[in-house]
Amino acid sequence: MGRAFEYRKARKLKRWGHMARVFTKIGKEIEIAVKAGGADPSGNTRLRILIQNAKAENMPKENIERAIKRATDKDAADYKEVIYEGYGPHGIAFLVETATDNTNRTVASLRMYFNKCGGTLGNSGSVAFMFEHKCVFKFRAPEGTDLEELELEMIDLNVDEFYPEEEAITVYAPYESFGAIQKWIEDKGFETISGESVRIPVDTKELTPEERESVEKLQERIEEDDDVVNVYTNMREPEEEEGAEE
Repeated sequence: MGRAFEYRKARKLKRWGHMARVFTKIGKEIEIAVKAGGADPSGNTRLRILIQNAKAENMPKENIERAIKRATDKDAADYKEVIYEGYGPHGIAFLVETATDNTNRTVASLRMYFNKCGGTLGNSGSVAFMFEHKCVFKFRAPEGTDLEELELEMIDLNVDEFYPEEEAITVYAPYESFGAIQKWIEDKGFETISGESVRIPVDTKELTPEERESVEKLQERIEEDDDVVNVYTNMREPEEEEGAEE
């Protein structure tokens, strides 16, 4: 799961082609967080973690500060987080997370993408049950930390996947544990690299290279939309297939 998520993230960044688009999307998330919980990171857990995520993506400090300032402007756009669901070519499920100030525009655009690429935009709940809502954290623990003891402690926080690697530790847990895990990491004095919400497909569907190409065409069209934050599918990724063969 961890490696597949990293693969999807790397591929997404490559598709966007330049960091400006990434910064725009992170900026919207920061604005939503500020409006929901205030502009002070010390009292706004979500904002604090988004700032860390922004830094992990090399987003300049001035861009972060501008996003926070925009959110405190009374004339700022009122972004809402809306999830859209549908089916792409070959019955592949799509779950699309957006941050939009105009849902009519967003739904019209998404319906057009699905229709042009052989898919169908569905109703709320049509595919959400096919995905588990998880949180994923990357953090650094001091050298010499007992990893077995650390894993046992995190199991008590409902962490169900624990990947200790040389550069960082990655953990997955049900999304409901996001706040508790973030607080635990901070209380321990560990360095948080990033913390995110992800949607993991319960089962994945294997496609031929030709079929995968048609699904990726739709995925790329959706990801290029400025209102879209994340796109998830239940298409099996190449690295998952390789792992299944080993």
